[in-house]
Amino acid sequence: MTPPENPENPDHPPVVVVMGVAGTGKTTIGPLVAERLGVPYAEGDDFHPAANIAKMSAGVPLDDADRAPWLDAIGRWAHGRAGLGGVVSSSALKRAYRDRLRAAAPGAVFLHLTGDRALVERRMAERKGHFMPTALLDSQFAALQPLGADEAGVAVDVAGTPEQIAERAVAALRRADALAPAP
Repeated sequence: MTPPENPENPDHPPVVVVMGVAGTGKTTIGPLVAERLGVPYAEGDDFHPAANIAKMSAGVPLDDADRAPWLDAIGRWAHGRAGLGGVVSSSALKRAYRDRLRAAAPGAVFLHLTGDRALVERRMAERKGHFMPTALLDSQFAALQPLGADEAGVAVDVAGTPEQIAERAVAALRRADALAPAP
């Protein structure tokens, strides 16, 4: 992995996009990573248009056309955080989606939360009040294209407590030189 440049402000981390299939803990781990980095967190689900949420709530997977305005909204947020740092969640399952986010925020780094399907399914089943049904998990895994060797980012397993996962994530990002040194 080639670490991204952050020419606007080398003392701050780039925008970290927490990615992975539904149920890997993006909404839980993202804020913990942001807290450890001292930057703001944005919940990717908040960028979805109402039509996307209705479609997923009905058990219908989103297609690329559905995801385009959502990815563009996340990209605008990430672009606005260039040089300041931030953490945002986005499934970013396909390389094309990550390319779209990188086009908006060239210094973005991806934190891919990975996990055993059984663990992820169990965690999804335990969630309360989330619009994404467990029935869509297969479509998420089918669409997933893991980070390529040429993509700035790291993969971190989601076994363990949220605190353990967040610590491993920040350590992995630092080992990959994806973050500015700790102050």
